[in-house]
Amino acid sequence: MGEGYMATNFEKVVSLARKNSIWPLPFATSCCGIEFMATAASHYDLARFGSERMSFSPRQCDLLMVMGTISKKMGPILRQVYLQMAEPRWVIAVGACASSGGIFDTYSVLQGIDQVIPVDVYVPGCPPRPEAILDGVMKIQELVHAEGLRRRTSEQYKDLLGSYGIQ
Repeated sequence: MGEGYMATNFEKVVSLARKNSIWPLPFATSCCGIEFMATAASHYDLARFGSERMSFSPRQCDLLMVMGTISKKMGPILRQVYLQMAEPRWVIAVGACASSGGIFDTYSVLQGIDQVIPVDVYVPGCPPRPEAILDGVMKIQELVHAEGLRRRTSEQYKDLLGSYGIQ
């Protein structure tokens, strides 16, 4: 090979492009949303990870970031937002409330969003520090980079979605 040439395969190029151009959809309801705003601000700068384009349209995003308390009435709406996102899509549960219901062990609070949609990364904390949210985004980037192009069409992935009632 001559100077300026590099040999690789198509799957690695697509993985690298996906990894560095994740478009998040923030679904923030509580104090975790405030910490996320700090993460996107200039001091922590989420944009340096290729996630500067926040979008509030599910059809243009590939990362759903659920932050804060999710009530049982919001569960179907969260699921609808997830279903409107195009494949491949990933989900981060930010904070104790999105991960497990947090301190709100009541009849009206969903005890973890993994009851309605599959979750890829959990970020602990109440509320989590911006550094923890950045770590969660970097974990998603590692997951995206390691994922093959055909994983989303595998039987295992279809079975996972089927367990949530998603075709």
